[in-house]
Amino acid sequence: MKKFLLLLSLSALVIAGCSRPKTGDVSQPVKIIFDTDLGPDYDDVGALAFLHAMADSGKAEILATLSSNKHELVAPSIDVINTWFNRPDLPVGAPAGNGPDLGSSQHWADSIVAAYPHDIKSTSEAEDAVRIYRKILAGQPDKSVTIITVGFLTNLNNLLRSGPDEFSPMSGGELIATKVAKLVSMAGSFPRGREFNVYIDSLASKHVFENWPGEVIFTGFETGKDILTGLRVMKMPVSGSPVKDVFRISIPMSEEDKNGRMSWDETAVLIAVYGTDGFFNTRRGTIMVDSSGSNGWKDDPEGKHQYVIQKMPVPDMARFIEDRMMHVPADKK
Repeated sequence: MKKFLLLLSLSALVIAGCSRPKTGDVSQPVKIIFDTDLGPDYDDVGALAFLHAMADSGKAEILATLSSNKHELVAPSIDVINTWFNRPDLPVGAPAGNGPDLGSSQHWADSIVAAYPHDIKSTSEAEDAVRIYRKILAGQPDKSVTIITVGFLTNLNNLLRSGPDEFSPMSGGELIATKVAKLVSMAGSFPRGREFNVYIDSLASKHVFENWPGEVIFTGFETGKDILTGLRVMKMPVSGSPVKDVFRISIPMSEEDKNGRMSWDETAVLIAVYGTDGFFNTRRGTIMVDSSGSNGWKDDPEGKHQYVIQKMPVPDMARFIEDRMMHVPADKK
């Protein structure tokens, strides 16, 4: 009981202390563009479910859901989840040029695409992610958008390198500097290491983190690896849920997941919506990425980058995250 009361108090403190755009005394939903490689792993599905829960609760406004992965099942899978959460018209984009192309070894993606309604039939049908980024950012108030990237940095690299178009006379860098409040990135290993999202498109990662004009908050490999979720998702008392199906299919196929799947991407959504206070400590400095995809770190009190360090007890955070992953829209209950 004491733990429960403590967690409630801590959650209230975190929500009250979040940095968000405000109108008078009323907090506004965090405007979010979600950029994912959904496919090689399935924590992306948990993160997207978490994000839809935040939108249903009024804490977030989802502006777009973009794929950094060109595999043909990624955009349809995103569309399946968006549609199940009653947001079938959310923009779904993907890289227009070259990019990573990685699928799911557990075959959960083809399973949900076959079983659930969606309009996008293949990732190659999706609109250019950079075009979506530029159109949405140009139409938003200054310093109002939070970008969450839980995949490769391919789209953000292309956005940074983009030029003026029909949506804005600004370059990509100028548009980001003007419209983006912060970037939350599940990438890297701290203080040093070689992490999947960084090294798969290492040149893009290097360019983005060296040239991003604003604040970046990193949640690294070492953070999410101990936060295990999904066992309760598998047992949700709802039939016909693509989120439940993904975890139900995938967890039994991996011995390392018998106690739940590592929750890297969900931590990025948590940070974007709730902030870090009460959940994590942070360390400020600068990430350094080499061409092989390894990263280092340099402490700097004036640096634009921060990485997070676990503060909330891991079991409490796992439950906090999983509670939100288990959200079911009212019409599906």
